[in-house]
Amino acid sequence: MGTVDDYLSGLEPADRAVIAHVYEIARAAASETEQGTSYGMPALMHRGKALISVMRTKKHIAVYPFSGRVPEVVADALQGFDHDKGTIRFQPEHPLPDDAIRAIVAARIAEIDDPSLRRG
Repeated sequence: MGTVDDYLSGLEPADRAVIAHVYEIARAAASETEQGTSYGMPALMHRGKALISVMRTKKHIAVYPFSGRVPEVVADALQGFDHDKGTIRFQPEHPLPDDAIRAIVAARIAEIDDPSLRRG
């Protein structure tokens, strides 16, 4: 799979709009991002590390913060959304709030900048 832009170009318009919005908020919340891939998924990268990936699955849209800790750290912002270690799920008609996306990105950036957080 290619970059975020490549991935978005292959989506149905309704899914593309929802997923692109998550990426737009993530880009705005992070000072440095570039497109790349991680674990075979298109992703935004921060300082060479995977920051976030957002993909359409059969049953939902999934946000992957490349961390099992991040969903736990931002659990208050995810009230009403299905999440577990490493994945946050939502339906296009009930998208993640922008503040939740910002919280996910901030928590993941904190981990990238201070790897000791991943162990805590």
